[in-house]
Amino acid sequence: MEDELNVTYITLTGHVEVQKYRYVYFLIMFTVYILIICCNFTIVCLIWIHRNLHEPMYIFIAALLINSVLFSTNIYPKLLIDFLSEKQIISYSACLFQFFLFYSLGSSEFLLLSAMAYDRYVSICKPLQYPTIMRKTTVSIFLGLAWLVPACHISVLVIMSADMKLCNLTLNGIFCNNSIYNLHCVSSRTRSIFGVFAVIVTALFPLLFILFTYTRILIISYRSCKTVRKKAAQTCLPHLLVLISFSCLCAYDVIIVRLGSKFPKTARLIMTLQVIMYHPLFNPIIYGLKMKEISKHLKRLFSQTKVM
Repeated sequence: MEDELNVTYITLTGHVEVQKYRYVYFLIMFTVYILIICCNFTIVCLIWIHRNLHEPMYIFIAALLINSVLFSTNIYPKLLIDFLSEKQIISYSACLFQFFLFYSLGSSEFLLLSAMAYDRYVSICKPLQYPTIMRKTTVSIFLGLAWLVPACHISVLVIMSADMKLCNLTLNGIFCNNSIYNLHCVSSRTRSIFGVFAVIVTALFPLLFILFTYTRILIISYRSCKTVRKKAAQTCLPHLLVLISFSCLCAYDVIIVRLGSKFPKTARLIMTLQVIMYHPLFNPIIYGLKMKEISKHLKRLFSQTKVM
């Protein structure tokens, strides 16, 4: 009982007329969450089942889609509970955990996209060395680092925030993101510096590496034969579309936090929903339609379903 009294609860004030439209919100978000799980795991299962998809590029795609499901699972269950609750609250410890997963998994996406960009670079620009460079060990190391490096960086920020005194128990949002810094009585210079360092390591460097890699691929493809150019377009275009989509997601998150109360509440909610809704659905649609081998297996799957 004493432990319950010592728990600090944060009120989430980002919802708009949740009491009036709670069931509409719940139905829409529940449907989207089920679609995210089904679409992403359908492609993951296809990659798992078919041996011709057991290549580094498809393994990275499967990891990216699993990451999207984990990212959504961090947000949606709590959001659905809030829609049906009288009060939209979360304990400070749970809020920090949600913050940790949100930015850790988000940063992992940048690193996974970097690994995919490197894989495409080696495949197109150094095809003879590809089997030697992109071995199972290399792929495993890339996957491990993609999840471990962001987790270590974000965990430091969470530990720094855990013991800071709170002067505000109202969070202007529907889940815990960078807005939690507004809850603290004083801002920490050390945390701010480390936060900038974490962004540079887990987002800026990977983004620059991706842009550099695809620029090199475009230059080499342009100088090569038509077959190489076609291969580059088929395999690189989906990755670039996902990168653009995810960069928009990150830009939305920064804009939402920076503008704060200056932004109309309804517009803020719509922008926040953009962050968590369209990107996890966008990934499987892009890879399902644009990746030739995955698209082929999807068509077979749907044709078998129709026959049955």
